[in-house]
Formats: sequence, structure tokens, C-alpha cells
Amino acid sequence: MPVFREAEKAIREEFRKNGNLFSGLKLAACLHISKETSVLVKSLHDLGLEVLLVAANPLSSQDEISVYLASQGITVLGRRGEEAGQYAKDISVASRSSPNLIVDDGGELHSAYAASKENSCIGGTDETTSGTTRLKALDKAGKLRYPVIPVNEAMTKHVFDNKYGTGQSSVDGLFRATGLLVAGKNVVVAGFGWVGQGVAARLRGMGAKVTVTEVDPVKALEAHLDGYVVLPMMEAIANADIILTCTGQVNVLDSRHFEYLKDGALIGNLGHFDREINVKKLYARSRNIEQVRADVEKIELQEGPKSVFLLCKGRVVNLAAAEGHPPEIMQLSFANQLLAIHYLVLHRKELSEIKSKVLDFPKEIEIKVAKLALKGFDLKIDRLSPQQIRYADAS
Repeated sequence: MPVFREAEKAIREEFRKNGNLFSGLKLAACLHISKETSVLVKSLHDLGLEVLLVAANPLSSQDEISVYLASQGITVLGRRGEEAGQYAKDISVASRSSPNLIVDDGGELHSAYAASKENSCIGGTDETTSGTTRLKALDKAGKLRYPVIPVNEAMTKHVFDNKYGTGQSSVDGLFRATGLLVAGKNVVVAGFGWVGQGVAARLRGMGAKVTVTEVDPVKALEAHLDGYVVLPMMEAIANADIILTCTGQVNVLDSRHFEYLKDGALIGNLGHFDREINVKKLYARSRNIEQVRADVEKIELQEGPKSVFLLCKGRVVNLAAAEGHPPEIMQLSFANQLLAIHYLVLHRKELSEIKSKVLDFPKEIEIKVAKLALKGFDLKIDRLSPQQIRYADAS
């Protein structure tokens, strides 16, 4: 992972100037336990942090990675397929471990810490759109007591991770789970944010006929101008062979939609939480549920002779049915994470005095990661001439 290794090298250079800033600090992380995550977690441990890792999703954990990290002296809670109660307990344990730093993927750990009586945390980060939304709500309610850098707001995260990473890994998960041919099929993509854009583009490139649903007029117009059919969900689902939610919202597919689904429709979620499809109500409206493949349930609905196929019990398909993003993508996100954590510790005093606790992503990290990525991928770009610099400054 050349980009990530360059980021780690850059931090070690900073250590020589400022001393080992991480020494003696404790970090609690709630992340997908995968081979890519292991690189970030092990590096944080090697740089002097005491690390406790819990799973961000019970169906994404790779148990062999948990075993490896534990062998390296890292405390890991969470295993693949653990029950919801144990998953919540692990997050609670992490929130009450007196962490100085929190690295999250969805805001679960930040929310648990906010509800606790702990007062040890000096800063944190979050990886996702859903997490950023939750952090802003905590901040508005006055419950967020430390500065947080939303790594998801970095353009190097939006473009590469959300668009290209999720776009590719989601198609990978869909194929592994179902083995379906998508060419010629009618596919509905709910949401045209960075994730939805990536998913829609990959599926259209493989021959699917893609319809987009949106609530944001600007994104809906963008989807239209990109050549997609744009419809309300209730109209779009009538002829849909596959429906994929990519919104970060709740109940995007709800009880009112189920009776209008096409017989044999396949539905799956690509948002972070398993709340985009109202699975409880879907199960409640069933007369029979059959596990037809490892990650596919056939649900026979009470309304007539109709069946739908649910992927991964409504959990995020690219991680539950596949392995998540390619390492080349994750190295950019985790370089952002590593440098953001270092930034929080380096500037802890001045950041603690800022009223709004959800920070803007530091521009200097954005530029550094982009330059590291160019170097890591062996790419070269032009530079402004002195005349062009003066022109830009004057403008």
C-alpha cells in the first residue's frame, strides 16, 4: 500500500520534530475488521497507541484478521456474524475504555461515548456519510465534547472511496451473492450521492438499464443530465429487477413499497446501516422465508403469489457478501485517517477551544494525501509557472 506507507513515513518524520506524540495514548476504533483495516490499526499500534478495535458491522468481520491483530498485541472484540446484543455490548465496552482518541465508521462509537460518563477523549475521526450526519446531530445537541474530523468530507475520500471503491465492490458483492447477469436488467439505484453515482455507473457499464431515485433536486438533475432515468421510488420499482439503496437514510424501501415490487425482484442495501430497507416489516409481511444462497433469502409475501429476494438481511452488500473496497482505494482513506489522528494530537490545545466540534477536513491533509497518491501510483502532473501563480494570486 504505497500511499499509506508514505503517509506513515511522513508521520514518523513529524515525530522526529515533535517527539512521539502518541506515546501513552489509548485509541478505540469501531471499523470493519478487514485486511485493509488491519494495516491502519497495526500502524497506529506500532506508532505507540494502545488500540482497542471493535467491529463496525457483524457481517463484515474477517475472523482471521481478528486473530492476526490479537497476535500483534491489539485488543479485538467482535467476530463475524455475532448477535446484535453482543455487537452493541462490544461498542459499549470500547466507549467505556477511557479512550483518548476515537476512530469510527458510522458514528456508533461516538454516540456511545457521548452517552457515557467518560471524559478522556481529546479527539476523533469518522469514515462515513452516516457517521458525519450523526456527529453533526450530537454537536447540535451539545453532546459532542471533543473535536472530530469527518474524514468522509475529504474529496480524496468522496471521489475515490465512495464513488470508485463502493461502485466496484458493490458490483462484486452483488455477483458473489447471486451470480446474476445484470446486462439487460432494470436496476433502480436509490440515491445519487457519491456512492450512488459509482454504483449506477458500474452497473450501466455492464449493460444494466439504470433508473435513479432522489429527494435532492440538484442530484436528481445531475442524474438526468448524466443520462439516467429519474423517477420517484413508487414508480421506479414497478418494473425493477434489482433495487439497491445508497442513501444513508432510513426506510428508503418501506412497507408501502413492498406490495408494488415486481415478482422476483432482488433488493439490497449499500448504505452503511441496515436501516435503509425496513427488513422487520418485510419479514412481518412474509408467509415463508427460505435461505436460497448464503447471502440471499427468498421471501414469499402474503399479498398473492409473489416473492422477493433480500441480500445479506439488509446489511451492506459489498462487505457482507464480498471483501469491501480494493486495497488501492482504502489506502487513500486510511492515509487520511492516519494524518487526521496525528493532526488532532498535534493541535489538541487549540482545537479544544473551538466551539463547533465537527471540524472541516484540514486542507493541508487533503493536499498531502493527493500528492502521496500521485507518488504512490507513479503519476506526474504539471506545475504553475511563476507568471501563472502571480495571475492566480491577483485573481
